[in-house]
Order: sequence, then structure tokens, then C-alpha cells
Amino acid sequence: MAVDPFRLAIALVPLAAYALVLGLVNLRRRPMLVSGGCDLSALGVALSGLMFVGPIELFRPEAATAELGNLVWLALLAFYGTLVLLVALISRPRLVIYNVSLEELHPVLAEAVTKLDPESRWAGNHVSLPRLGVQLHLDSLDIMRNVSLAASGGRQSIDGWRRLARELAASLRPVRVKANPRAAGFLLVSVALLAISVSQMLRHPAELAQGVREILAF
Repeated sequence: MAVDPFRLAIALVPLAAYALVLGLVNLRRRPMLVSGGCDLSALGVALSGLMFVGPIELFRPEAATAELGNLVWLALLAFYGTLVLLVALISRPRLVIYNVSLEELHPVLAEAVTKLDPESRWAGNHVSLPRLGVQLHLDSLDIMRNVSLAASGGRQSIDGWRRLARELAASLRPVRVKANPRAAGFLLVSVALLAISVSQMLRHPAELAQGVREILAF
């Protein structure tokens, strides 16, 4: 069974873009801090193509398609975007620091925490900042060389997390690290996904046109 090059491109291009961004971030000589919501949103965009050619197309309502025509795709993508945004908003507070190891982050975080709350307490990789209303634990993903500061417990101060993010971002600015050697892997994956997508479209122009007609048919 021949692969539909149009659907393949829709599925692979967002993943290739995500891998490219990860590769470029890990080539940097400095850490990068993002909120957990931004991290989840980026992942949602990366998976959007797979969702489009999978559940979104599979469960496309026929009545809405007949009524809206091709505009139904915009409505479904808007629904998916809203769902991703909702998940990002209701998830527990989290900060993600890319391109840094736990050992490199620990003294920087300790300094920032002490500035914000002299009464802060450490217990292993768990930190409590009672004045800010923040309790968190550190999760390290060594294969990606990033560290997450994830909320521990249900009672958290959003303002406290914002202050922590600002202070930690300021503390990380002068920090310099080695470029992550895994950056080359992300870049290779990105190039490979794009090459597969483009080659399939060039090799099967008839199937490409047919796929476009099927997607846009109503």
C-alpha cells in the first residue's frame, strides 16, 4: 500500500521543526528556561500533524463538514489548539531548563532560592520556599540534558512561581555550559524527517495531488 505523501508531510514536518528547535537550543552555550506551559504547548504543536492525520481526520463530523466545507479543518485545528492551551493552563506549575545538568543547575538554583526566601529548606532534590508559597522537586532528564522544577503538592502560589522564574532566569544569564553533543542527533532527525517528506512528495506527485483532494473534499 502506497504512503500518502501529503498526509506524511503533514505528520512529519511539525516533528521535524520541533527536533530542529531542540537541536539549536542544545547547541547554545547557555541554559534556556521556559515555563512548563510553553514546553507543553511546543510539544502539542509538534504532535499536531499526527493528530491531524489521525484522530482529527478520523473523527471529523460529517454534518459539520457538509455545513462548513473546508473551513471545518480550521475549526478542528482551533479546537485542538484550545485543548492544548487548556492542558497547559491547568497543569501544575513547572519550569524547564534546557541544556543544563542537575549538577550545573543546583548551585545556581540554591543561590536564587536563598535570595528569594532565606527560610527555604532543602531535602534532597525537594525544595520548600514557605514565604513564596512554593514547594517543588527537581527532575533531571539526562538523555536530553535538561532539568524540570515541578510543583510538589496541591497548594502553590502562582505569583511565587513567577518570582522564582524571574530570579532563576537572571541567575542563569551569566552561566556558560558546553554544547550538548546530542544536538547533532536532533538536527539529524530533523533533516531526515524533512528529507523523507520531500522525497515522497517528489517521487509521488499523483498521490500527492490525490491526497490534497481527499483532505479538501467536502
